[in-house]
Formats: sequence, structure tokens, C-alpha cells
Amino acid sequence: MSPRSASVNEELRRRSRERLLQAAVELVGERGFEATTLGDIADRAGSARGLVSYYFPGKRQLVQSAVHRLMHRTLEEALEREPRTEDGRERLARAIDAILGLARDRPVLMRQHMAGLLQAEGFVQCPEQRRLAELLSDTVARYGTQNVSADYPMLRALLMGAVFAALVPGVPMPVPALRAELFQRYGLDREMGVPPEGDAEPGAGLEDLSRFFATEERPGTP
Repeated sequence: MSPRSASVNEELRRRSRERLLQAAVELVGERGFEATTLGDIADRAGSARGLVSYYFPGKRQLVQSAVHRLMHRTLEEALEREPRTEDGRERLARAIDAILGLARDRPVLMRQHMAGLLQAEGFVQCPEQRRLAELLSDTVARYGTQNVSADYPMLRALLMGAVFAALVPGVPMPVPALRAELFQRYGLDREMGVPPEGDAEPGAGLEDLSRFFATEERPGTP
């Protein structure tokens, strides 16, 4: 049997990494961070346990990359859904609703993610985090800001603050109220994005995640 080509090996490595990311999101969403081991993730992904440390230096880095992948693919899907639009205000509304929707639909996962960001290492610099930053920066630019380098971090901070407020145990802020505050700040009409009356019930977004961790190449994604 002839050895596999470099391109085939690269594709196999990419698919293996994708499976680990998906398994991490699923398991942490089901059990929480502490109750999920790297061995559990490898088993769910159908991968050898040694591959986890090959791709990621530790569990925290793996989980952050996995959540950032889910976030950027969710955001990407929201921005590109039909009817597609180039209107900057509508795209910003969709972005806000996409991120708040993750807090609503995946509270365990997003609470663990926010807790991880408060650890010493903070943001893990990875392809997934960079792609999320690119999408949010582009959204801010299309909205019409004159200073993306200043206004993108502000949008990111406001979204993180809203997600945190929605997930504080015991005293969570309702997502519709947080949405209304963000929409008012950016001068967005309530009917833009996904209005509350069109929102799915909490937990309705717990569908199969495989489309967010697809193994085929996608233009512009890692």
C-alpha cells in the first residue's frame, strides 16, 4: 500500500480536530467543564487520547476554541441567512441576536466559557477566535463606524457583558431586556434581526451541532 499524500494527511488531521471541537462543545454543554475530561472528549470524538494534546495544550484551550468555533459559525449563519442583506444595521441586529441566542439556548456551555475567560490565560488566541473577531469587526465596519479598531472592542465588551448578565446564577437578566438595551444603543429597530416574538423557546437551539463543525472546507474559515 502506498503512503498517503501530504494533502490527505492534512485533511485527516483537520477532520480529527473538528471532531474534537464538536465533542468538547457537546460534553461541556451536557456536563459542565469540571465534569468533562479530555479522555471523555477523545472518546466522544472517536479519537486517540494522545491526539488531544497534539492539537491543544490543555482542556481550557480546547473548550475555548470549541466555543469560539460554535460562536463564529452561528454568527456566520445568521449573517448569511436568507434573505441575505448588505444593510449594516440589519447585520448588526443579526449579530446581537446570534450571540444572545447562544446564551439563551446553551446556558451551561456559555457560562463555562465566560468563567474560562476570567482565568489567567484569558482569551486563547486560535483560528476560531480570530475568525469570530473578523466577523464582528466586519459587522461593525458595515454598520458604518468610522473607527473599527475602537468600536469593535466596544461591541465585543457589550456582547460579553450581556451574555454574562443573562447567565448570572440566581439573578439572570432576561435576554429580551438585554437585547432592547443593545438595540437602543445602536439605534436598531426592534423588528430587525430575530424579534422576540419570533424567538425559539429556550433550549430550542439544542439541535445537532454537526453543521457548525463540518469537515468540508469552507471559504474564509479555518
